[in-house]
Amino acid sequence: QVEVVESGGGLVQVGGSLRLSCAASGRIFSSYTMGWFRQAPGKEREFVAAISWSDSSTSYADSVKGRFTISRDNAKNTVFLQMNSLKPEDTAVYYCAAALVRDNIATMTKSYRYNYWGQGTQVTVSS
Repeated sequence: QVEVVESGGGLVQVGGSLRLSCAASGRIFSSYTMGWFRQAPGKEREFVAAISWSDSSTSYADSVKGRFTISRDNAKNTVFLQMNSLKPEDTAVYYCAAALVRDNIATMTKSYRYNYWGQGTQVTVSS
């Protein structure tokens, strides 16, 4: 069993920054593909970013490209989402997920590809 726990959410003003963290259990963390998704009220969960097991490739939703950066520290079993230039439309519950696959990172944008999910952390961007 793998446990995934997010942290770092909060309230921030437009244009501000937040860094989300995601701690995952399991000795084979370095073999997981890790992803971030988000869900705003009344909307479906959507892909935000993903990073491959080797940290050699990343994938981003068009809506966050150039503003968000995903990274990972395999030694600490942690993945990060640095969010800059935040907009009101970034307001959502952000979920971290782990996938026990090694696949083309471009294919890891679908939630059904992920095996384990955290409980989510709220990000609110106020104007």
